Amino acid sequence: MADETREDEIGPADPPFAGGSGEDGARPDDRLDDERHDEENRLKPDYIRSVREALEEGDKGGVYDLVEPLHPADIADLLELLERDERRELAAAITDLMSSDVIAELNDYVRDDMLEALPAGAVAAIAEQLETDDAVQLIEDLEPEEQRAVLDALDAEDRAAIESALSYPEETAGRLMSRDFVAVPEHMTVGDLIDFLREGGDLANDFWEIFVVDHAHHPVGTCALSWILRTPRSVALSDVMKRDQTLIPVTMDQEEVALMFQKYALISAAVVDESGRLVGQMTVDDVVHIISEEAGEDVLLLSGAGDGDINEPIRDAYTARVRWLIANLGTALVASLIIAMFGAAIEQLVALAVLMPIVASIGGNAGTQTMAVTVRAIAVNQLTQANTGRILWREMRVALLNGATIAVLIGVATGLIFTPKLGLVIAAAMIINIVVAGLAGVLVPVIFDRLKQDPAVASSVFVTMITDSMGFFAFLGLAVWSGLAG
Repeated sequence: MADETREDEIGPADPPFAGGSGEDGARPDDRLDDERHDEENRLKPDYIRSVREALEEGDKGGVYDLVEPLHPADIADLLELLERDERRELAAAITDLMSSDVIAELNDYVRDDMLEALPAGAVAAIAEQLETDDAVQLIEDLEPEEQRAVLDALDAEDRAAIESALSYPEETAGRLMSRDFVAVPEHMTVGDLIDFLREGGDLANDFWEIFVVDHAHHPVGTCALSWILRTPRSVALSDVMKRDQTLIPVTMDQEEVALMFQKYALISAAVVDESGRLVGQMTVDDVVHIISEEAGEDVLLLSGAGDGDINEPIRDAYTARVRWLIANLGTALVASLIIAMFGAAIEQLVALAVLMPIVASIGGNAGTQTMAVTVRAIAVNQLTQANTGRILWREMRVALLNGATIAVLIGVATGLIFTPKLGLVIAAAMIINIVVAGLAGVLVPVIFDRLKQDPAVASSVFVTMITDSMGFFAFLGLAVWSGLAG
């Protein structure tokens, strides 16, 4: 902070890219380079093959010339596409191109793997070039000893900022917020503010609005830069600032932060500590990453695939996936026991064995559809305790319509191939199972949510168990009750 009347958070300037393809050393703005990128802006296989061949030949100069024109994000993509040993060879060949921007863009597993090969001083040098939130992301996954060594290598100001961020729980605003913002006292005029921004050499690099604070550093309003530029210099900030603002507590979960940005169409928002003091800001670019991360996380949790990262170590991937497969095995046994109960009926009418997988499969798909809709609705606060009953009734009506449609189709086909009576039995079983699937697809995620558990974690296992078991029970039970088999 500059002083008590003109408080601002200061961040290190971004380092310029090393090298360059233009006369002024800047990289080209057009990333769709026909030589290196395809029409979807992905690195071409031929280009990647050329880099690999140069690495195999030990031609570091050739490797550098091939990689130098790339944007940092493309260099990160290239590193992720290579094998582990190739990554380290490439990093050694393009040392001065391995900027903090490249490190910040790397996949978590790839970044951690590469950082393990670097001494603490080198990691600290990279961290000092990053925004605080990116530096925290870089350091937080290191082993405790390595983390301490890196922090000790930082200067006092950066170390204090990162340690403060690490003191907050993971995936909260305190961990993710940027400490690079501009805050000014409310007694300033527009002219004072403009002069301050022009003269201030230690301001944040990028900002879209100015936070106005009182004497206790509590945010009392915001001023968009567009307002400042269009307002006469003599006007007081207190007269032009927007007093109604969205404040984000440091302990707020990142998913809730993303929902607030979406709901209120925010570009940035102030982050406040327990005493209401301004300590950071969240910006829309941070939220884009959060939304992408949360969406991918929910999809992977629904499938029980763990982190689902192709760069994840095989042992971690195995551990994450096998436990859900074991759980699935247990729930599948429930369906098998139901089938065993009707063993005699299946022996009498082989057609039952032919048709019963259809009932279970369609019910499972219907349950998965409803469950996906429900999990998403919970995630974006569209489904709450206030409207659970209405949503449940809505999904029941959808299930009845779906069940009736599928029942007619499968019933007619079964009646023509086997017997009309069997067609009626499978049609009735299909309606029952699809309705049950709709019920389970809503209630299972809702129950998990009420128990303060992530509804995406194990919903699919239980919904599948319910639809399989009910499908077999309804179909085989109706077949026995109707006299088709006994």
